[in-house]
Amino acid sequence: MEKNEAMTTSTPASRPGLLAPLAAAVRSRALPARRLVEESLRRIEAARDLNAVIAVRPAGALGDADHLDAAVRRGADPGPLAGLPLLVKDIEDAAGLPTTFGSLLRAGQAPVRCDGVAARRLRNAGAILVGKTNVPEFAFEGFTANRLFGATGNPWVRGFSPGGSSGGSAAALAAGLAPLATATDVGGSVRIPAALCGLVGLKPTAGLIGRDRGLASPDLNGHGPLAATVADARLLLGILVGPVNGDPAALPTWRPDRRPPPERILSAPRFFAGPPLPTPVETAFRAAVDRLRVVLEARLEHVDLERIFPGGYEDADWFRIVGVEQAHALGRDVIDRDAERLDPVFLGYMRAAFEVTLEDHAGARRRRYRYTRELDELLGTDAVLATPTLTVEGWSAEGVLAGHQAAGLPGWVFNTEPPNLTGHPAISLPAGHLPNGLPFGLQIVGPRFGDWMLLDLAEAWEAVARWPLVANGWHPFGVADVAG
Repeated sequence: MEKNEAMTTSTPASRPGLLAPLAAAVRSRALPARRLVEESLRRIEAARDLNAVIAVRPAGALGDADHLDAAVRRGADPGPLAGLPLLVKDIEDAAGLPTTFGSLLRAGQAPVRCDGVAARRLRNAGAILVGKTNVPEFAFEGFTANRLFGATGNPWVRGFSPGGSSGGSAAALAAGLAPLATATDVGGSVRIPAALCGLVGLKPTAGLIGRDRGLASPDLNGHGPLAATVADARLLLGILVGPVNGDPAALPTWRPDRRPPPERILSAPRFFAGPPLPTPVETAFRAAVDRLRVVLEARLEHVDLERIFPGGYEDADWFRIVGVEQAHALGRDVIDRDAERLDPVFLGYMRAAFEVTLEDHAGARRRRYRYTRELDELLGTDAVLATPTLTVEGWSAEGVLAGHQAAGLPGWVFNTEPPNLTGHPAISLPAGHLPNGLPFGLQIVGPRFGDWMLLDLAEAWEAVARWPLVANGWHPFGVADVAG
């Protein structure tokens, strides 16, 4: 028997998603879109103290739902996301709501008139915009707190952070406040909150989804699916994929590249140098990769850092690119003039960015090509690299790491930035829980354009891992949970 045949016959059946059955119920008139929107608004209001959703449009969302229900009664098909309530990350435009970037500099902004890439594609597929989700200021941190809206809690353990920068979206999904929430990833902003909230989070191959021109560092940044199940992530990727005008690196319309499952799993605790993994993280990681080896029937190889990047890796390179480009986007005059209105952690990063020399910035951009080549050569076409998504056991909602006194996270707590530099696809999958009650995320990096192979792998993992659809004490946004 071929290995890929064994994967499909020897493992349990994969779990159906939440999104397709909900949309099917709306299209069949078994469940009105208005009912879904009303339920989402009710749940958001009941979870105000979680602070995941920072703006809603009740009248507009209910009006959109009524319009969609009328269209269904006339025989129209609104699309694969028919009637599903949608939350949009507050660095992305969604017509009818302001885009504040979680900053006092943007307080009082008027609602925007046009959708960004993700909102437009999801709404065109039938989703109904309900609100916006919280972010760290200008989406520049791995925790979700800002001076405009405050901190977002983690539905699993309220005093902890849901991560960032898509932490509001992840917290909303993990609490079942809506079935859809958008996310972007410039250094882990899909995968970090996915890990901390027990979700599936995919950073696709660079260029697979066309980028919004408003995203900082767009050649490293991009949209990615964040969902409770692999089936939902797969559905969302299929809707989001495709080029946009104005993105010079966007790929033409892409068909899934169906590759066989990987023959090798390369395992490393870190992408680059840092402190040893805490015992709970190391224990969870070892158990996860051993189980993954059995699920995939693949060869497991533990690799050291020098094998991943033989020419060396400078962990400051991500900041030399993204930090500098974010500071440039705001401008030195604005940062100096409005320093007192900026979050202190963000302000510190921006001031540090202005100290980066042209030589350092250009050097980091050049080294990206070597990093990409070395990771291409390491993975080939038949291997994936498994790491912990995060190298610590979480941090407070305000962004304070255990043993530290002030907010702000060192770069070594993340294993997520290198795939943004190289453009490789990377997925974070739920892989159990840590002693503190937070989920543990397993990151798997695949060959470039191997996104669907990663989703196939994730589906095989999900069939045996069977993580909860929402955090303990919360209710999934499924057909039975809404209609019952």
